[in-house]
Amino acid sequence: MLKFTSINKENPSKVDSKTRSANFDEIYANFAKQKAEEQASRCSQCGVPFCQVHCPLHNNIPDWLKLTAENRLEEAYQVSSATNNMPEICGRICPQDRLCEGNCVIEQSGHGTVTIGSIEKYITDTAWDKGWIKKIEPNINRDQSIGVIGAGPAGLAAAEELRKLGYKITIYDRYDRAGGLLIYGIPNFKLEKEIVTRRTKLLEDSGVEFKLNFNVGEDKTLEELRRDHNAVVIATGVYKSRDINLNEQNYSNVVPALKYLTASNKVGLKDKVDDFDSGLLNANNKNVIVVGGGDTAMDCVRTAVRQGATSVKCLYRRDKNNMPGSQREVENAIEEGVDFNWLTLPTQYQGKDKLEHVKIVKMELGSPDESGRRKPEIKDNSEEILKADLVIEALGFEPEDLPVMFNEPKLNVTQWGTLKVDYKNLMTSLDGVFAAGDIVRGASLVVWGIKDGRDAAGHIHNYLSKNIEESKRVVNE
Repeated sequence: MLKFTSINKENPSKVDSKTRSANFDEIYANFAKQKAEEQASRCSQCGVPFCQVHCPLHNNIPDWLKLTAENRLEEAYQVSSATNNMPEICGRICPQDRLCEGNCVIEQSGHGTVTIGSIEKYITDTAWDKGWIKKIEPNINRDQSIGVIGAGPAGLAAAEELRKLGYKITIYDRYDRAGGLLIYGIPNFKLEKEIVTRRTKLLEDSGVEFKLNFNVGEDKTLEELRRDHNAVVIATGVYKSRDINLNEQNYSNVVPALKYLTASNKVGLKDKVDDFDSGLLNANNKNVIVVGGGDTAMDCVRTAVRQGATSVKCLYRRDKNNMPGSQREVENAIEEGVDFNWLTLPTQYQGKDKLEHVKIVKMELGSPDESGRRKPEIKDNSEEILKADLVIEALGFEPEDLPVMFNEPKLNVTQWGTLKVDYKNLMTSLDGVFAAGDIVRGASLVVWGIKDGRDAAGHIHNYLSKNIEESKRVVNE
């Protein structure tokens, strides 16, 4: 260890921009064994590991880096997976530059961060290849059952932790595949789908039941699910797209980001998608404008490039340094030919039968707003007109109206529409109904969803154990 002064930081090789822009394959190679050990040996093993502090899961990063450097990979995997249900997924899609790697001590000292995400990915991919990852076999099997609504990161993490404790688990999801945004939101060039499906298959092999194409509120109400199970956890995520309220003419070629990305991912999964075949959700030979600056916007611009767009512009009202998404993803998009229009705000969509132009104004950063970020303000006389054949709005996501959807008016929500929970135990306003992930905290990162799912599992176990003890006490009395 402590070799950061003699060994330079090195990332896995990346496919050149011209080659990778022509397909949807993952763009980063895996570390070779020697390189993984070498890069892991750069860790300073500092007394206060800020990488661990700034990881939402508080992964024991220094320990599994040390084990990797010593070629003790199976032990490294055991340590890594002890706090993370999907380390190979987090290694691929976490914005490490904002979390663990961005807070690495040797990065702060100018020696270049340890490439934590790439090593995490290498460890777990190796574990899959070597057969070290086994199905769950609980020490005891309990009679109680738990319903999980939502098969995204939070729901899958909660299900896995509860299955380890021996509970019977049923996961309900409205889509035809499990994985949530891991399947239909994140493109293949960041996360190939077999990486997700092998995780869900592991849960199936472990006795978790999946009920797909299942709409809570239609197929069964939330109340009926409560009667079917001893506890329920709601982990639906947030899927309602925000819009910029400019599409007054309802142009069909102005589309929300998730609709666009879902179509692309379904095509990659060999599904028939009529709106893609018709060209509506296909960027080929089009001038594409993406509005937004987060990771979803980066997914959209890079997907459009791969679909063969004539041009791809990204409009963001602040500057590059204030973009909320991963800077690594921004750099990848720039390499692939995306034209970033910083400090730019669309103000009007124009066209006859379909949108043809976007009117924009230029911005400048003023004084900080309530969040501490400098507020963008419109520059006088800065209007321009941009040609557009397809506009994709990637402005974030909001919660759907779950009390109405689930036919359960007693399910309380916050002023933002997220589920109201008691943060001491993540229970909602309904006894025995818990909530986890984006539906509680708002649109966030996959790693936070995993943490919330794990936390919810612990609270559900405590709740059910307490109920059993209370029942025994009543019987004895």
